[in-house]
Amino acid sequence: MKDWICEIREGIEAFLRSVGELTLFFFNIAIYSPRTLVRRPGLVVQQVFNSGAMSMTIILTCGLFVGMVLGLQGFDTLQRFGAEEALGTFATLSLVKELGPVLTALLFSGRAGTALASEIGLMRATDQLAAMEMMAVDPVRRIVIPRFLGGVVAMPFLTAIFNMIAIFGAFLVGVTFMGVDQGAFWSQMHANVTVADVNQGVIKSLVFGIVASLLAVYQGYTSVPTAEGVGRATTRTVVTTAITVLILDYLLTATLIG
Repeated sequence: MKDWICEIREGIEAFLRSVGELTLFFFNIAIYSPRTLVRRPGLVVQQVFNSGAMSMTIILTCGLFVGMVLGLQGFDTLQRFGAEEALGTFATLSLVKELGPVLTALLFSGRAGTALASEIGLMRATDQLAAMEMMAVDPVRRIVIPRFLGGVVAMPFLTAIFNMIAIFGAFLVGVTFMGVDQGAFWSQMHANVTVADVNQGVIKSLVFGIVASLLAVYQGYTSVPTAEGVGRATTRTVVTTAITVLILDYLLTATLIG
């Protein structure tokens, strides 16, 4: 019994220690991020390409099929109430407010997040970060911050692209295969989807971009400098990002609706 209590206490202490270290790490990034944008914009643009453009294939593919599935399920559900003409509104609201930001963040962590964590972790394992410190070069400013900013900037654009291709997928299924009137699809979507709905998705994509990028660079930067340590950091990146995004999605939704 006493050993069980000690294990729980040690687990709580380790969790709180990790949260504190992550918070200090984020504050350090936030302080020097504006300076990096001004002094090294080329590095940030390069990381936007690495995190954003290199993730386009998975975003486009998943977005199209998510939209097509949403069109099928939405039509099947709305048809029971004689409201299949509202398929455009149903699909767009589901994507813009919820599915778009959440699924994009999960896909981002699986592709770009793991790449960031493994890249920085490999630099740690091969003593590249230690060599920078010996040359009086801060690795956080030179390596971590450009990658963090690249992920934060790329996430809203990836979310917007995911939403557009998913809406097209829902349109393709609903109008082409299920016989929904094309004019009703677009007109009801235009009439019922407001700027406030879009703003909810934008806010979520920004928050998820910060969280996913922060966890990726933090796990890579603090990884154990071994092959096994880099692998574990990469795994933790995906797991912690997924859990955090889903929790934050609920909290943001409750706050924005309230």
